[in-house]
Parts: sequence; C-alpha cells; structure tokens
Amino acid sequence: MSTTVSASSMSPDSPSPGSSSARAANRLTIFWVLVMLALMPILAILGMTLRVGQSNLLPLLDAERFYSIMTLHGLGMVGLWFVAGMAALCALLRRYIELRNWVNWIAFLGTLVGVVMLIIATLIGKYGPGWYFLYPLSITPSGVWQDWVTYTFLSAIAVLGVAWTVWCVEVMWGIARRYTLPSALGWHYITGKDGPEVPPIITITTISMIANLIGLVSAVVMLALYLLELLGVTDVSDALLMKNLVFLFGHILVNITLYLGVAMVYELLPEFTGRTWKNNRLISLAWNVVLALVVFAFFHHLYMDFVQLRWLHVIGQITSYASAIPAAVMSIFGTLAIVYRASTRWTMTSLLLYCGVLGWAIGGIGAVIDSTIAVNTQFHNTLWVPGHFHTYFLMGVVLMILGGAFYLSERLSGVPENVKRSRLIASLICVGGYGFVLMFYVGGANSVPRRFAQYTDTTAHGSTLALIAVLFIAVLLAGLLMYVWETGKRCAIALRAG
Repeated sequence: MSTTVSASSMSPDSPSPGSSSARAANRLTIFWVLVMLALMPILAILGMTLRVGQSNLLPLLDAERFYSIMTLHGLGMVGLWFVAGMAALCALLRRYIELRNWVNWIAFLGTLVGVVMLIIATLIGKYGPGWYFLYPLSITPSGVWQDWVTYTFLSAIAVLGVAWTVWCVEVMWGIARRYTLPSALGWHYITGKDGPEVPPIITITTISMIANLIGLVSAVVMLALYLLELLGVTDVSDALLMKNLVFLFGHILVNITLYLGVAMVYELLPEFTGRTWKNNRLISLAWNVVLALVVFAFFHHLYMDFVQLRWLHVIGQITSYASAIPAAVMSIFGTLAIVYRASTRWTMTSLLLYCGVLGWAIGGIGAVIDSTIAVNTQFHNTLWVPGHFHTYFLMGVVLMILGGAFYLSERLSGVPENVKRSRLIASLICVGGYGFVLMFYVGGANSVPRRFAQYTDTTAHGSTLALIAVLFIAVLLAGLLMYVWETGKRCAIALRAG
C-alpha cells in the first residue's frame, strides 16, 4: 500500500511510485478504504438501532436481538477501525519502508472472512454475550443460541487474530529491515547518541506493534483455553483469568488503534501547516514510557473484581493517570503548537485530524475520571463508560482515521476537494457526535445504567436521553454519509485510473 511520494521521502528499498508493486499496493489501499466506507454506516446504524430501542420510540427489539446487535456493533466497530487505521498507516509507512503486498492481502481476506463469520453468529445465530464475551456466558448453553453459533463466533475471533498478528509482524519486520529496533524506538534521541533520522510515525508504529502483539498473545492464550475446554481436554477454566485475558486484549487493541490515528496526525498535519514535526528526545521518551504504561493501565478494568489482588488496583489507578501524561500531553500540545499562528489549510483531512485530537483530549479526561477507583465504583455500570469511550474513539481515533483515509483517496485519485463541502461535513459530524456522546455523560451522572435493552419507569429519564441521542445520531449519520460519498467517488476514480 503506498501513496505517490517524492523520491526524497522514500526508503532506498521502497518501490518507485510508478512500479507495478506500488500500483498493486495503491489498489489494495483503495479496497481497504472501500470496506471501511461500506461497513461504517452499517455499524453506525446498528448502534443507532440500540439507542432507538432504549428510547422506546419504536418497539423494534426484543432483548435477544438487542444484545446480539450490541455484540456485533461493539466488536465490529473496534475491529473496523483497527484495520482501517492499520491500512492507512501502512500506506504512509511505505514512504520510509518496504511492505510486502501478499501479507496485506492475508490481512484483508482474513478480515473479510472473520467479519462474515461474526455477522452470521450475531445477526443470524443471535449470539449476544457482548463484545467482551465473558466466560462462561460465552460458551454456556443459553437457550438463545446454539452450539454452532458459539463455535462460529470463536472461530471468527481466531481468524481475525491470526490475520492481524501476521500483519503486525510484517510491519515490525519492514521497520527492522530499514532501522534497528533501538533506532526505531528512538533510543539514540533519548541517550543523545548519533543515529539515523527516524520519523515520529516509525517510533509510534514500533511502540504500537510491540504492545499490540502482547494483546494478541493474550487472545491466543484465551482462545486456546476455550478450545481445550470445548474439546473436553481440560475441565472448567478459571473465570477470572479468562476475564483478565479478554480485557487485556481489548484494552490494548483499542489503545493501539488510537495510537495509529495519532501517528497519522504526526505525519500528515505538518503538510497542512507548512511546519515540520520531527522526532526528538521528548517525543521518543514519551512514547517509550507509553509502551511501559499501556499494558499495566488495563488493570483499571479490574476494579469491580473484589477477588483481584489489591496492589493490581493500585497499579491500575497509578498507571491510568500516568499514561495520560506522556504521549497525550506531548501530542496534544504538539498539535496546538504546530497549528498556532500557522497558515493552516483547513481541508477535510486537516479538520478531521485536528478535531480527532480534540476528541482524544476530551474523552481522555472522561476516561481518567472513570479510572479513579472512588469514581469507578459509582460510574462503572452507568452510561458514563460508553460516554468516555465513544468520545475518544468516535470523536477521536475515528476522525483521525477518516482524515487519513480521505487524504489517501484524494492523492490517489487526483480529484481536489470542495473545501466548503468538507467543512460542512466536519461540522455535521462534530455537532452530531458531541450531542450523541453528551447524552451518555448526562445519563452516567444521573446513574442511568448501561447495557439495558429497555428502560422502565424507574429509569424513564434513560429513555428520554436515548431519544435525544437518536436525533443527534441522525445529524452524525448525515455527515458520515456525505463523507462516504466524497471519499467513495474518489476511490472509484482511483481504481479506474489503475
């Protein structure tokens, strides 16, 4: 996957922009973007359906269907934006390193197979334990889904995990062929020693791939335990261990997806401000600290498990607070600095990248508040949790990736954008998105529970907030559909051009 870049920005081993390898990579980039454009509105409408059900506006959903849709929406969105972020990042990484197209195809086809299996398990088989598919609910006969549905779902997770692991290893290998691991991590900047110039995108990607492989290994262990139990080789697994493994995997995957979007901000935003954003000691040190903190910060997901060791909770709160400082502060203030008093070209890409950093900051504050043990005991099972998650994910990483995807479609098609239309799209997305997540925060502050298929008289204000949220989702969807049209037509032109 590549973009048309100048010779000076390419690595010595990278194919030339006009080579057959580069053209094949460009086509695969477009295929990835098209998959994103196809799945994004579908999964968004599924999420809207959940809020419509909670609003009691239309009695469309029974509980069984609600939780199966919730499972698909949660897993589908996280998986979609991870692969979209990886695809866009790989396209930008080809400015500096060589990546083999056949590995990208494995990831592409594996993702499609996994997604189809997830759809079959959830929408047809009514598999509905939630994205976290907590043990033993995920394999316990429920009377709702049959055994084949369980096997299909776990097989889908296995297929996706294998494909993504191969992809991450390939990115690491491509970086290793150009840079040594210490150089890619920016250690020579930290120690003050001589070394090659390493763009921030390389350092952030290296950090992200190392952390993500840790999460994927935890998923492998979890699936192996599932398999051994289902085959009758072992007895009942430890429920606490299984829960910790799935949350370690999910926590890292979500955070790494965010970092992929941040890497695009470092790489692309300077093109619109006319300024440089080079690697240095502070940037390298900040991201290396993130590598040490992101894994241990997952302990903040364990607060409700009273049987956990107390020191794990203490580490969870300390690392959750600490992880918000290095990369977040460095990146947020760096974004403000690179834009401040610059002759910034506010296009679709730059607007979405900048607004994505804003959403990361706002959602991050909500996440840090929730990671405080005293607060978490009150907010954990309320709408505050999906509130902060949707803020830094939807209004953060998703906007960053949308900005990167539009950048690639515009460069590969050669079709300039209508800036006024781009600003309208960004405005609709931001107004609709923030109105949508605000209802989560208001609900959480008023103790409205999450994961309820319907709200009764005792939680009637939850239905009211859900109804208001649906109105804002409609505005958000209008902006997203306009984005799909603008980006999709550029992808079609790029494919026709070869």
